[in-house]
Order: sequence, then C-alpha cells, then structure tokens
Amino acid sequence: MRLLLVEDDDHVAAALSAVLARHGFQVTHARNGEEALRAVLPAAAEGTAPFGVVLLDLGLPDQDGYQVCGKIRKLTSTPVIMVTARGDVRSRIHGLNLGADDYVVKPYDTGELLARIHAVSRRTASGEETAPASGSALRLGAVTIELPTRRVSVDGADVQLTRKEFDLLALLAQRPGVVFRREQIISEVWRTSWEGTGRTLEVHVASLRSKLRMPALIETVRGVGYRLVAPAA
Repeated sequence: MRLLLVEDDDHVAAALSAVLARHGFQVTHARNGEEALRAVLPAAAEGTAPFGVVLLDLGLPDQDGYQVCGKIRKLTSTPVIMVTARGDVRSRIHGLNLGADDYVVKPYDTGELLARIHAVSRRTASGEETAPASGSALRLGAVTIELPTRRVSVDGADVQLTRKEFDLLALLAQRPGVVFRREQIISEVWRTSWEGTGRTLEVHVASLRSKLRMPALIETVRGVGYRLVAPAA
C-alpha cells in the first residue's frame, strides 16, 4: 500500500518511514502542507486515489494541519489519520469533524499506529460506510435521520455530520432505548474489534451530543455502552 506521510521533522519521518517500509508500505514523505496537497491533487483531479492512507502531523511549518486535512478531504476520500501531540478532547473532536478518520496522540506505540492504519484501510476496502437498515427516515422528536441520503436535521435545520458520526447515530436510532455494548458499536461502525478504538468512540459520542445540541439524546450506560433516549415529540 502507498502511504503519504506528512511530517516536517526529517528525523521522525526517516525513522517512521523505515518502520513502515519493513511492514510493506511504500512511503511518500511531504514536509509541509503544500507538498502534501501537491502529492494528492493530480490523482484527485483524475478521480483516483494515489494513497491508501495519509498520516498527517498537525504542527506543519507553512499551514495548520487542520487546514490541510480539510483541503485533502475536499479532494479525496482517502483515509486520514492525524498524528499529533495535541491530545485534548476538543482537538480530537475538531480533527474528526474536519473529516479525519482517526487520531493518534504522540508519543505513540508503533504497533498501535500500524493497527490503526490497517483498520482504516480495511474499512475503506470493505466499502467504508456502515449500511444503515432499510427505510426512508427515522424521526425521533425534533431529530430526523434520512437513511438513503445520509442527512440529519433538527427542527428542520440540517446538521453536518462526518461519516462515522452518521453511522453511529443511525445505529443507535434503529432501536431507541436499547443499550448497545461498546464492543458491538465498534464492530458495526468501525468494522474492527481492536480495543484502541474505544477512545475514538467516546470522542464521536461527544461530538454528536454537541452538534445535535442534545446532550441527553445519547445516554452513557457505565461499564456497558450507549443508548439513544428518544426525545418527546
């Protein structure tokens, strides 16, 4: 698999590239945002994907990594994994809202990073999106979830969700009031059983609560998982 590594530190990039090469990846190194976009743009214009995954550092010298992620996402659906020292929840949510598929905090274990790369590439190869159950729409109080078009609205106003946020909401909304175990959600939405995805699930739940402006809509069942609490009509 070809992989685009966006990292301004040449020493870090060289060490990581060597590890990735030993695991069968063909690595292209971009030292800043401009180089990254130049690497992605030609193939994106032709409707092809030159890279299986993009590893994106946020602390770039020419522009913020968040901006680069947003631009890449407008050009291609290639999975983006943010690799950064910014570990707070707000930064994670912001990155995922911009279209990142995963978020790894430095310092990280190389085995964990490799597992995440393989996880996002498997999801892409298997069709990327979790297919919601059949039906035209789900209505839960002020919330409307249109399954065929993957649109969500609250009181008639559209709410922009990422792919995984929609998949998560659609899954919970299929059976309001029913508790979904964390392992079940991770299996169905992220198509993996890897325990490291648990933190990503928490961030997506927090983001959904914020975007829908309904903190009580998704209830945390401690030690088990989550359930959707249907609001009053």
